[in-house]
Amino acid sequence: MTVSYRLVVVAALFVTCLITANIIIVKQISIGKLTLPAGIIIFPLSYILGDVLTEVYGYQQARRVIWLGFFCNLIAVLAIWIGKLLPPAPVFEAQEAYERILGSTPRFLLASFLAYLAGEFVNSFVLAKMKIRTKGRWLWMRTIGSTLAGQGVDTLIVLTIAFWGKLPIPILGGMILSHWLIKTAYETVATPFTYATVGYLKKKEGIDTYDYDTNFNPLYIT
Repeated sequence: MTVSYRLVVVAALFVTCLITANIIIVKQISIGKLTLPAGIIIFPLSYILGDVLTEVYGYQQARRVIWLGFFCNLIAVLAIWIGKLLPPAPVFEAQEAYERILGSTPRFLLASFLAYLAGEFVNSFVLAKMKIRTKGRWLWMRTIGSTLAGQGVDTLIVLTIAFWGKLPIPILGGMILSHWLIKTAYETVATPFTYATVGYLKKKEGIDTYDYDTNFNPLYIT
């Protein structure tokens, strides 16, 4: 089976956005009165690229890339963890900073991994089903609708697991709502980019996949 280099490029960008977001998420940034993780800069791009994968290549290919992203992120986390455990060289004076910045707690890592898988699969599933229902029309509705679902699940899981019992419920609820709305707004603003990318790939690849007979089990990898 020949794999298109364009599919490889989209997959590589997807994985890069995911890993980069999980590294820089440790920094909190201020946008107006909102405090947000720095990962907000790039993580929503993984959903945009996930939309492109599902819209052009179908749920089956998107599922493969989602799992690829999961295992690549796992490798990065394990490498960082091993690097933390190894004794620092005498000339290395930033061990404490290394552990503080890159030493994510097991609770946060669990939240991140579960949220990623659940959110991405919901996003891809909803988009694929909406494409069939709309007969391929109204791409903007499908990308925004799938993002509302996927990012909603992702945000709810990651923030609930990471901060349950640490923050008052009203504050946690406000954080979940604000993160969800900002991520969805990101997708909405990026709609022209999504249209251009999808149009280019469909034309160059000569495909426009509809998942009529697809097995949507996220664990069914072929």
